[in-house]
Amino acid sequence: MTITTIVLIVIAVVVFWAIFAYNRLVSLVNQAKEAWADIDVQLKRRYDLIPNLMETVKGYAKHESSVFENVTKARTQAMQAGTPAEHSASENMLSGALKSLFAVSEAYPDLKANQNFLQLQKELGDTEDKIQASRRFYNTTVMTLNTAEESFPGNLIASYFDFKPMDLFELGANEQAAKEPVKVQF
Repeated sequence: MTITTIVLIVIAVVVFWAIFAYNRLVSLVNQAKEAWADIDVQLKRRYDLIPNLMETVKGYAKHESSVFENVTKARTQAMQAGTPAEHSASENMLSGALKSLFAVSEAYPDLKANQNFLQLQKELGDTEDKIQASRRFYNTTVMTLNTAEESFPGNLIASYFDFKPMDLFELGANEQAAKEPVKVQF
């Protein structure tokens, strides 16, 4: 083998490696975008359920207007969030407002027995479970992408082609509070 042949083989290996590394990063970015789309679908489903739930509760608890205003405000803010970080903050606020709404429902036995309310509550719980599953998938995908972008030698390709790390979708500072049950006092 001549030196020219060896140099050409090394160049070919480097080029194929660069193509492979670039394609892997593109694939991971697309997987993360798809995972975010899954979260977005579930969040939209959640946002669509909330007005129906509020209307059902309003029929029984008309004088609880501040709770309804808080839920409406939190829902609007959550719907307008753009980035995962904005969604995290607004979803925390919405979860707190929904907990208040469910706390109000505890004071109305007829409401707790209402089939429409029970069905909406079940659907909302199912949606929350789907959001959690989608969130875990998204965060795993983003973590894999960010690791690939930060690890050598993938970081060379990532920096050359200007790949940016993506944000995780976390519950945030209120994560522990979001996991705790609503405390109802009469």
